[in-house]
Amino acid sequence: MSRNTNQKVVPEAKAALDSMKLEIAGELGLSNYQTVDKGNLTARQNGYVGGYMTKRLVEMAERSMAGR
Repeated sequence: MSRNTNQKVVPEAKAALDSMKLEIAGELGLSNYQTVDKGNLTARQNGYVGGYMTKRLVEMAERSMAGR
């Protein structure tokens, strides 16, 4: 049973976020991240993916705000 209560502010961005998640997981050496049981990964491995996503999204926002 899924207990994820996070709601997307911009639901249209879901596909782009999923794509980014898979790209970052691949960069971190987590192959087949989409199909792997996340419960079998360490908290550190799962945390790296979310952390790098956040870092990249902040960088994108900063560039946008700076007009680049």
